[in-house]
Amino acid sequence: MTSLTDAPRIDLGMPRIPSVRGRLKDIPVEGTKKVLLAAPRGYCAGVDRAVIAVEKALDHYGAPVYVRKQIVHNIHVVTELEKRGAIFVDEVDEVPEGAHVVFSAHGVSPAVVNSASERGLHAIDATCPLVTKVHREAVRFARDDYEILLIGHEGHEEVEGTAGEAPDHVTLVNSPDDVPNIEVRDPDKVVWLSQTTLSVDETMETVRRLRERFPNLQDPPSDDICYATQNRQVAIKKVAQGADLVIVVGSANSSNSVRLVEVALEYGAKAAYRVDYSTEIRQEWLEEAGTIGVTSGASVPEGLVQEVLLELADAGYGTVEEVKTAEEDLMFSLPKELRKDLAGNRDARALGGRSRAAQG
Repeated sequence: MTSLTDAPRIDLGMPRIPSVRGRLKDIPVEGTKKVLLAAPRGYCAGVDRAVIAVEKALDHYGAPVYVRKQIVHNIHVVTELEKRGAIFVDEVDEVPEGAHVVFSAHGVSPAVVNSASERGLHAIDATCPLVTKVHREAVRFARDDYEILLIGHEGHEEVEGTAGEAPDHVTLVNSPDDVPNIEVRDPDKVVWLSQTTLSVDETMETVRRLRERFPNLQDPPSDDICYATQNRQVAIKKVAQGADLVIVVGSANSSNSVRLVEVALEYGAKAAYRVDYSTEIRQEWLEEAGTIGVTSGASVPEGLVQEVLLELADAGYGTVEEVKTAEEDLMFSLPKELRKDLAGNRDARALGGRSRAAQG
């Protein structure tokens, strides 16, 4: 257990947002005030790679660089990249012909790739490699004439990209409650795939119900829910058991951040809220809260979490205990166009990860 001043402060490259000091008051509660800080939390390898890809594209080609959709689902990251010259668009037909465009970490369908090519755009694919893996699975199973039951949220960019790989073979399953209405051509040739950022527990419940209906349902060759999503859910499950309140830092359109709130409530937290910034924490949330759990979604810079800790310290929660359930050291190579610096030499950031040794 450490005080806030001794807690590790990790900078993952994005500027910090100043907290509003003194806004939250130190009101007495029953018991000792402390924070349980979940680890792992924050940036995953795929997000880090995607954000660096936009940064390096701006360095290489100059502003503006266009990005289809939000590069990652975090309002702070998007705002900071806009300040540097990134322009976010909904579709590639909004990008001037011949310009550079980055595809987001959530992936795109072949139709989007073709549209970019037809417009003569210089496309840089920042799709998370774990999402790309699911795309390849969809292509392979469709080629073998399997019906693909894609577990995911309708309208999410990742789901649209995966379904676009094999639209004639994919049926979307939004939740376990959808299962009774699923119809397939051949119950002996059915496989399930999933969006990478879902609740592990809910996904497994959906699979259980699907298997009851389709006993020969085939599993993907490896788990589709990404390591970072699973690790953050495992950590918050442990934190939630001893927390009166859980605060999740993450944006409303971040599926994995929203899931962390749900998981915290399911595993014992008396209350749980999501915030983009520390300034959104309300004084009334802290009433009767002796122990507060804190975590962040996989697209959240660590600086935003540190601002939450600073504001909570003003309210008397200066003791921080890190609850660590896993170590993460995975890094992904950057898109091939960005692996060298402007002089043509291999870039120190070619792996796409900010060195853990350089973060302290």
